[in-house]
Order: sequence, then structure tokens, then C-alpha cells
Amino acid sequence: MADDIHNIVILTGAGVSAESGLATFRGPDGLWEGHRVEDVATPEAFARDPDLVHGFYDARREKLRTVEPNAAHKALARLDEQWPGELLLVTQNVDDLHERAGSKRLLHMHGELTSGWCLRCNERFGWSGPMGMSAECPGCGTAGLVRPDIVWFGEMPYEMERIDEALRRCDLFVSIGTSGAVYPAAGFVQTASYSGARTLEMNLEPSLGSFLFDESRTGPAGELVPAWVDEILG
Repeated sequence: MADDIHNIVILTGAGVSAESGLATFRGPDGLWEGHRVEDVATPEAFARDPDLVHGFYDARREKLRTVEPNAAHKALARLDEQWPGELLLVTQNVDDLHERAGSKRLLHMHGELTSGWCLRCNERFGWSGPMGMSAECPGCGTAGLVRPDIVWFGEMPYEMERIDEALRRCDLFVSIGTSGAVYPAAGFVQTASYSGARTLEMNLEPSLGSFLFDESRTGPAGELVPAWVDEILG
């Protein structure tokens, strides 16, 4: 499979981290950890009730400390380490499980739980533990203007130009554990396809955009991804 493949772009979504015990972004009831997404994941929600939003992400950050990377995260880190060509792992996830597994060629398009953003000086910085309205920016020292470094609804995902360039240059695009419902990520398969790349989806069940892929494999990421990595490296 890998003879004519040199550049790989991989997109991961909540289905990869679900097997580590992190809730998928939006459950079948439309809620995220018991909250309406509109109440915890928009700039308007933060302006309206910053304590609620901070409390939500503080709890997510605390939960993150109790989970570990799973077989899918570890397999992708092994691919990152051993793949001789270009590789970019783009994740929609805000957890740090890819990093903890060892992935280096990695981009968080929706931000990171373990990062804060100062709205006064525009600095981004590592953050662990509770944030809250009393959090101070380590750069400028301002308190009360630090928010989670998360891309909320209505905001532009990070590094879209870099992602778009990688998609147009790749020979293989792989989507793992994502619903295919949230743009712009849902359109990545089309960008890659139009540029001549082969496309592969791995998901617990076919996504909304599975018909756009050359191949769709269904099952747990912890089983499918290590098998695929063995195949591509073999």
C-alpha cells in the first residue's frame, strides 16, 4: 500500500479519545457532559456566564489527568516516529493524549485544554489545574482576561492555511473517529480527493461523509488503527 505514498495527512476526532474514557463532543442527546454546547462552547456563553464556562473546562482538564493514551494514540505515535516521508496529524481533540503517546508532527486545530489565552496581550501559554476568573496571565500579569485556549463555535480553527496546503500535497488522507458533520474538518476529504490523494476512513460506524472516501473501515479505533499502521509501515 505504501509504495507510492510519501505524504500522509491524518485527521482524528473524538472517537479516538473515547476509548480512553473521554466523552465524545456531542452525545446522542445533543449534550456535552450534561451541558448544551451553546452554553459552554461559544464566545457569547463566555461573555454571559464565564464562571460556568470556566467550571466546565476546569472539570475537563481535571478529567484529562485520570486517563491515558490508548492503542490508537500509540500506533499513530509509532507511525510518526517511523514514517520516512511527510506526515501531519491534525486533531480536532483538545486533549493531550496524542502528545503523551509520543506524536510530534501534530496540530490542534480546535485548541488545547492544557493551554490558556490572554485576551489582553494575546499570549498563549501552558496551563494545568483550575483556571477561573482569577487566573493571571504569566506574560502581562493581567487577571480576569484569561480564557481557555479552545476554538469555540463561531471562531476560526487554528492553522487552516497550513492544513489546506498539507491536504493539497498529500498522497493519502486518513480520517479516524470523527463524525464528518463539523466543518471545516468535514471538507478535508474533498480537498484531498480533488488533489489526487487516496482517502481512508476509520470509524466506529460510517460517518456522514463516508461515501466521499475511497475506503471505509468500521470498528474500534484501538483495533483498526494499529492494524493499519502495521500495514502502512510493512
